[in-house]
This record gives sequence, structure tokens and C-alpha cells, in this order.
Amino acid sequence: MTQPSEHEPHRRDGQAVHDNIEVLDADLIVAIGRYEEALMANDAKRLSAMFADDPDGIPVVRSDAKGMIVGHTAIGAFRKARKNAPTRRLISRVARRLGDTAACVVSRFEKASGGIVVQTQVWQHCDDVWKIVAAHLTYPTPAIDSTIWRVAGTPLVEATHPGPLSGMGVAVKDLYAVAGQRVGAGNPAYFAEAPVQEHSAPAVRRLLDAGADIVGTARTDEFAYSLAGVNAHYGTPPNSKAVGRVPGGSSSGPASAVASGQAAIGLGTDTAGSIRIPSAYQGLWGLRTTHGRVSREGVHPLSESFDTVGWMTRDAQTMDFVTQAMLPDRDTATLSGEVAVCALPGQMVDADVAQAFARSCDAMHDAALAGVRGQADPWGEITLDAGMFDGFLDVFSTVRGYEAWRANGGWVAGHMDALAPDIAERFRRDALIGEAAYRRGLERLERSRAMIRSLVGGKVLLMPTAATVAPTLGEQDDAETAARTRTRTMRLTSLAGVGGLPALTMPITTEQGLPCGVCLIGPAGSDKALVTFAKELCRRL
Repeated sequence: MTQPSEHEPHRRDGQAVHDNIEVLDADLIVAIGRYEEALMANDAKRLSAMFADDPDGIPVVRSDAKGMIVGHTAIGAFRKARKNAPTRRLISRVARRLGDTAACVVSRFEKASGGIVVQTQVWQHCDDVWKIVAAHLTYPTPAIDSTIWRVAGTPLVEATHPGPLSGMGVAVKDLYAVAGQRVGAGNPAYFAEAPVQEHSAPAVRRLLDAGADIVGTARTDEFAYSLAGVNAHYGTPPNSKAVGRVPGGSSSGPASAVASGQAAIGLGTDTAGSIRIPSAYQGLWGLRTTHGRVSREGVHPLSESFDTVGWMTRDAQTMDFVTQAMLPDRDTATLSGEVAVCALPGQMVDADVAQAFARSCDAMHDAALAGVRGQADPWGEITLDAGMFDGFLDVFSTVRGYEAWRANGGWVAGHMDALAPDIAERFRRDALIGEAAYRRGLERLERSRAMIRSLVGGKVLLMPTAATVAPTLGEQDDAETAARTRTRTMRLTSLAGVGGLPALTMPITTEQGLPCGVCLIGPAGSDKALVTFAKELCRRL
């Protein structure tokens, strides 16, 4: 067989690959390989050492579409700030010697998340060592998926100033006021009549002040009145972790943006599980904060008694960064160190989810005990009967329904034909709830909230986040099946909702590899401690 010349394409994984790196010095070839190893390990120290220290008084540079970083120190700081290592595969590479002491290498990589990256590096032989003196990267042009985004930019809104979230992009649920934008609430008719917002909601401003950029406004289920993630007007955002299944809602767009790598942070709301469910369905971390802890000013309401601000991330570290930035004040409650695993009746949770939950709890228990050998086991089990959850859901449905109509009925009553059938039907039922029933519901809510908070005490409760994995799109199309799934899941989510408690969902998978979640519920005001507890637990696993 005839061997290809140095100018002919080689083959790698079935694709044509051009790579003439052999024209370079052997020491430089080794250095290029070490750079790639350090990059994949996100080893900031090694990467910084491979950039020249501004030889001859001329600063080294790194640039991309966002701008140019000048100087060895600035590039090193940039590397340290990056939280995650890239994943990519070499497609082709062309090298050219620039005399005896310099070379240029242009490489094309395929990102694991899709798209092509072109990297240009100029290497110089400095003090007997090959170092990078200039680098430029061209990233894929971001495509806007209209099922995920209502509007997006590069970014849409820049950070107010550098901070702990610098370099992170946020997908903001289309319920939040963003200065210069309208709030669409998942309905095109409502969006058409909505005014342009003069000021961003406080929660949005807090992210901007912490250094995050707003990538765009992301889709929500219509008026945030669904847990499925399906929007009859704009389509269903993709579930990149479970293709062919619903993404979960109502913070569907932010969740899909984060899961697909289009944003690092999803800012959403949680009334009946709208942070927790899409997080569980798409393998994300999601925090519903203590009711009232984060201002809901500038957020379109569904139910004032249950609406909370929350956020989603792909990993525990980012969740911790965001939580610390969003909750600058100290927690008002502490964790006792006790953990109670909720034992639920079999019919409340599908078998595959129950098995994944039990397996994960066992692993977390073992990891926790490894750090406290010789001490009493702080983990136990608590049995909760189905009737208790039915009572919570009944209270929740009454209060939420009345408040949803009170907040939205003025507009909805004149636009029923502009709503999806299932959303319109929910509002019609809500309109029938009288004030007397609502007052009784509030009294029951007060008693139920006190009971739940007494039950939790200072413990962390562990329970499945959702009753099922994400339903298939076909299952969601069946109205009866969809309603049954919704009710089963809301029975679980109502405990934290009625209790007004912080709830953090952690990603796990079933034996079949489908995403689901473990939900950690803590005392009111223990949000930051809850995230720290979960992060430490994961570190030990």
C-alpha cells in the first residue's frame, strides 16, 4: 500500500485528517502534546507555565471573539478562573516553521458538545524551552434554538463588573424583568401586549453584579403553569440528557440551555417544582430557595404563597458559587448533622427511580460515615404515608389556584382562546375557587407548614425529586398519562412547597442511564448550608 505524503490527508476515526506536525522539532512536538494534556486536565498552573513570560518585554497574547488578553499574568488569571476543562478531538493540524526559533501551528478540533474550534498558536524557543507567545481561538457561531430562547445575545446583557461569576453565562426564565426586554411569560399574545422593562429584577441584577453575563431570556411553560416543559406556542425545548423525552418545566428553557452547554447558570422559579423537576429530568443541580429569601420583585407571579427564586447548574461547584453570590447574607438556620431518608409507599415512585434513589442513598451514607468513624450514625429513616402527601397537595392546589387566578385572571379571562387547552382548563378551574375556600386553605397552609417544619427540625430529608424519569414525548401527548404523572410528582414536590423550605436536587441515574434526582430538603433559611452539605457529600463519593 502506498503511504500518504506529508501533504496528503491521513485517516482518523473514518475522517480525513491532515497533520504535518513532524516538520517541527521533536522538543516542540512534545511540548504541544503536554499542552493538550494540561488543557484537558484544566491544570491552570501547567498551562500558565507553557505561555512565555513576556519575552523581550513584549507581552504574550490570547484572543478569541470576546477580546484579547494581554500579558502572562492576565492569561494566568484567566486560566485559574475557568471552572471546567474543555473536551475536544483533533480533526486536522498544519504546522509551519518560522525560522529556527519559532513555529506556527493551526489546529481544528471537534467539541464534544458539537461544533468546530480552530486554534492558532505561535510557539517560540525561549531559554532553551518552547513556549507559546500568541494564541487565538475561533469558536462555533452559537445557534439560537427558538424552543430554548426567546431572545439571546453575545451576551444579551454584560456583567456590571467582574466578580465570582465572571465568565459564566445565564439563561433567564421569561418571567423575570430584564432591562430593555419584555416579559413574555410563555405566551405570544401576552408578550405582544407587554411593556418593555425599564429595570431588571433584583435577582437578575445580583447575578450581573457578581460578574455573570445574561446570555438571553429563555422559554418558560405558559404562565409557569406546567411541570412538563411543553409549550404549545413555541415548541418543546430539547432534553439533551434524555433525547425524545420532555425537558421538565416550567423553567424548561433555562434548564435546556444549561444542560446543552449554552449557559452555565439557569435562573428560574419554583412554585410546584419548576426548578427541581427540569433539573432531575436533565441531570442538573437545582436549588429552590427558602420561600421569601430572595426578592421576587420583577418576577411575573403565579402564586405568592409558593413562588420562589431558584437556579440550576451542571455541577456542585458552580451551584456553590451561584448560591454564595445570590445569598450574601448568613443563613438563619443551621443543620444538625442528622439525615433522614424518606421511606415512601411503593406506589408513589416508579420502581426504576426508587432503585436509583436507594442505591444513591446507600452510597452517600457510606461516604458520610467514612468521615465520622467512631461516632454515632447520624443517618436514619423516616416513614411518610401517602395520605400526608395527599393533604399537602390538596392545600397547595387550593391556595395556588386562587392566587394564580388573582394574579393572572384579569388578562386570562379576555384571552382564553390564546392559551393552550390544558393551561386554559387549569385557569378555568382556578376561577371557581371562592374567597372562603381560599381563606380556609390559608389556615390549613399555616398548620401544614408548621407541621412540616417541625418534622424537618434541623435535619436534612432525602427523597426522590420526581416520581418518574422524564416522560417520553409520546407519553406527554396522552392527556390522561400526563395528568397522572403530574399529580404523582406534585405530591412529592408539595412537601418543600407547602413547608416553604429550601430544596436541592442532585443528579443521579437509573440502571438504564436515565436522569433522575435525589432531593435534599433542609430547615427554612439553611440554603447555603444545604448546598455545602451536598457538595461535601459528593466530594467524598
